[in-house]
Amino acid sequence: MRTLHTRDMTQGRPLRLILSVAFPLMIGNIFQQLYTVVDAQIVGSVDGVHALAALGAADWFNFLFLGIVQGLAQGFAIPMAHAFGAQDMPQLRRCVGNAVILAAVLGIAVALCAQVLVSPVLTLLGTRQELFGMARLYLRILFSGFPLVMGFNLSAGILRSLGDGRSPLYAMMVASGVNISLDLLFVAVFRWSVAGAAAATVIAQGASFLFCLYRLSRLSFLRPGREDLRLQRSVWTRLVSMGLPIAAQNAIIGAGGMAVQSIVNTMDVAFIAGYTATNKLYGVLEIAAISCGYAVSTYAGQNLGAGKLGRIRRGVFQAAIMSVAIAMVTAGVMFLVGRPIIGGFLSGSEAEVSAASAYGCEFLYLMSMFLPVLYLLHNYRSALQGMGCALMPMVSGIFELIMRVGSAAFLPGILGYQGLFIAEVLAWAGADLVLLPSYYLFLRHFGGGHLPPSRGE
Repeated sequence: MRTLHTRDMTQGRPLRLILSVAFPLMIGNIFQQLYTVVDAQIVGSVDGVHALAALGAADWFNFLFLGIVQGLAQGFAIPMAHAFGAQDMPQLRRCVGNAVILAAVLGIAVALCAQVLVSPVLTLLGTRQELFGMARLYLRILFSGFPLVMGFNLSAGILRSLGDGRSPLYAMMVASGVNISLDLLFVAVFRWSVAGAAAATVIAQGASFLFCLYRLSRLSFLRPGREDLRLQRSVWTRLVSMGLPIAAQNAIIGAGGMAVQSIVNTMDVAFIAGYTATNKLYGVLEIAAISCGYAVSTYAGQNLGAGKLGRIRRGVFQAAIMSVAIAMVTAGVMFLVGRPIIGGFLSGSEAEVSAASAYGCEFLYLMSMFLPVLYLLHNYRSALQGMGCALMPMVSGIFELIMRVGSAAFLPGILGYQGLFIAEVLAWAGADLVLLPSYYLFLRHFGGGHLPPSRGE
């Protein structure tokens, strides 16, 4: 079944189908990361190293709650992909209706919880006094927009579950244009510093949410009836059983990042600024990985719904090969242009900028060398989630936490500040050690490619 930009991924060449969804998502994520990077570059270039360091002090705490929201929405979309793959439209509408109710309640609850924890957590992280006020204000404004973030992530997740990668792309293009324009106005013209950057982000998120709602309104087969908008135990428990483990996985990763940030916060401002500049590029480094991951999750979900496990095995393997190739190209680009990009985040005295740039480039080059490890992580984690296995991806998040925090705690005593950089790569490797064997064991449990061919095989 195909309507507008929806795509049935249970028939046709696996890699071509995965790319047809991944490519528009990749372009959309480029726009999303563009405005994230521009946020930091405008704040850093207009207000200096201290303002950029304040954004860095807030990064992982923001990621923690953003990851919870994104994980819930991503998990809610998985049963929708199963229903769409099975061509069960009544079940699909029930999933959508129940997910809307859950998202509204949970989006508000997460926003309130985050607001309450802002000051205590920044204190616990040992945020430097000169950065504390700016980081707190930045987070309070961002968290006020979390219901909009939940709305966007759910609506984009619904569209992706139907094989529609274009609509989230267009939404990100809208958000990027709004965010960059407002950044220039609020930060460069009005001089609102980090508050202006946060306000621009919230307004842009609202714009992308409205765009996705418009696209969903055009899908008549998806429109829930009155009965679909009533919580049904069998439906909402399935949604929650998928959403909570992914949210917990993201929260665990975020907690590990916060623990590392507390160590980073003990360093000088130049180190914090350089580390922050590279962390802002982290999203750029994994753009293709995240995009391919979403496509693999949709592909695996639809084919599981159709009972085509053999197609899952072939498609995920082909996507893994493609991901490694993309990771190597991305790394090459970073080695060529990483230094001037890092420099674009920084302003201040020559000594401050030089020191921060050196730290940032060293971190960037190390991560770039090991990007295939990160890309395989996203590929196999997404495949497991798409097939309805949420437990092992969550366990991989625990291993990621242990490796990240353990390495960051002990390696600096042996290797100096470089130990903080190596901790990130070791965290990726720890997750892969769980995900790859889990994926193949999961396939074997369900029969793998040994099932008889089904429709379109």
